[in-house]
Amino acid sequence: MIKLLAVCGNGMGTSMMMKMKAKAILDKHSIQNSCDNCSIGQAKSSISNYDIVISSTHLASQLTPNNKTKIIALKNILDVKEMEERILEALK
Repeated sequence: MIKLLAVCGNGMGTSMMMKMKAKAILDKHSIQNSCDNCSIGQAKSSISNYDIVISSTHLASQLTPNNKTKIIALKNILDVKEMEERILEALK
C-alpha cells in the first residue's frame, strides 16, 4: 500500500486537485493506495507517515523528507503526464 500526500499552501483547492489526479494514476496502474492532502504547515509535521509527497517546486524545498519518504516537486501541477511519470519513477 502506497501512502501519498498532496501538499499546497493552504491545503484546500490545489492539493485536493493533485490528490485526485494522483489517486487516479495509482488506480490506473492497479497500485493499492491511500491519498491525502494538506497544507505545507501540516505536511512538515506528518511527512514521515507517507511514502510519497507531491507539491509544486516552490513548496517542495520547504519539506524535509526522512529515509522512507520521497518528495516529488512538480513543475506544472496540472500536467497529469508529468505527475504520472514522476510517481511511477518514485515507485521503482
